[in-house]
Amino acid sequence: MSDTTHDGALATSKPPSQDAGLSPAELARKYGLSVSGARPGLGEYVRQLLGRRHFIMAFSRAKLVAQYSQAKLGQVWQVATPLLNAAVYFLIFGLILGAGKQMPKGVYVPFLMMGIFVFTFTQSSLMAGVRAISGNLGLVRALHFPRAALPISFSLQQLQQLLYSMIVVFIIAISFGNYPRLSWLLVVPTLALQFVFNIGLAMIFARLGSKTPDLAQLMPFVMRTWMYASGVMFPIGIYLKDQPQWISDILLWNPVAIYMDLIRFALIDNYGSSNLPPHVWLFAVGWAVVVGAGGFVYFWKAEERYGRG
Repeated sequence: MSDTTHDGALATSKPPSQDAGLSPAELARKYGLSVSGARPGLGEYVRQLLGRRHFIMAFSRAKLVAQYSQAKLGQVWQVATPLLNAAVYFLIFGLILGAGKQMPKGVYVPFLMMGIFVFTFTQSSLMAGVRAISGNLGLVRALHFPRAALPISFSLQQLQQLLYSMIVVFIIAISFGNYPRLSWLLVVPTLALQFVFNIGLAMIFARLGSKTPDLAQLMPFVMRTWMYASGVMFPIGIYLKDQPQWISDILLWNPVAIYMDLIRFALIDNYGSSNLPPHVWLFAVGWAVVVGAGGFVYFWKAEERYGRG
C-alpha cells in the first residue's frame, strides 16, 4: 500500500500481519510452540524416564559410593550399620525384655536380623525420597529431565545396598541351621514387590518434601513408630493374641510387616505359614501396585512445579 505526503513524497505502509488478531494460545499452536517445563502426558513421561535409565543407574551408583566416602571403613558401613542396630535391639529386646522368649533361640536371631534389614530398606528409601527434590534443587533447576528419576535412583541405591546386606542375611540364616531350599527363591519376588512399593512411597514423600522441607525432621519419629508397629523385634501374632482381632489384622497387613514376614517365611525353617496373614501374596502385590502406581501418578501431577518458587 502507498500514499502521498503533503510535500509530494511517496509513503508506503506495511500490509497487516497475518498474525493480527490471534491470541497467544493460537500463535503458539500455529508455530508449534510449547510452555517451557510443562508437564508431559503420562505415557510420554514414562518414555522420557526410560530414555534416562542410564542416568538413573549411574546416579544411584555414584550416590552409593559417595555415601561413606569420608569414612575409613568405606562401604563396610553398608552392612555394619544394620548389624550394629540388630545387636542393640537383640540386647534390649531379646535378652533384657525377652521379646523372643516365645521362639527358639535359633529362630529369634535370624528373625530379628531379617526384620531390621528389610525394614531399613523401606525406611531408607522413604527418607531419601523426602529429600530427593529439596536436597537436589541445584540439579533440578540446572537440567531438564523427568524429576521422577531422582526418587527412583535413590530407591535403586537402597536396593543395591540391601543386596550387599542380603549376603550377611544368608550367612546368618545358615549359621542357625537354615539351609538353602526352594523357598529361598521367594526372596526374589518379595524384594521386587517391596522395591516397587518403596519407589511409590519415595515419590509420594518427594512431592510432599519438595514443598515442606521440615517433613524430613518429622519422619524419623514416624518411622520409629512404624518400626515398632511392624513386628521387627517381636512376632505380632504371638504378642497380640490377647488383643482384639482387628488390631492384630491391621498390624499384620501393614505392608512392611508383610514383606518382612515373607522373607522370614522363605529363609527360616521353623517360621511357618501360621505366622502369615491370610491372602498374604495378594496383599503383597496389592500394596506394590497401589502405592507404586499411585505414588508415580501423584508425583507426575506436580512435575512442572518442582524447583520453582
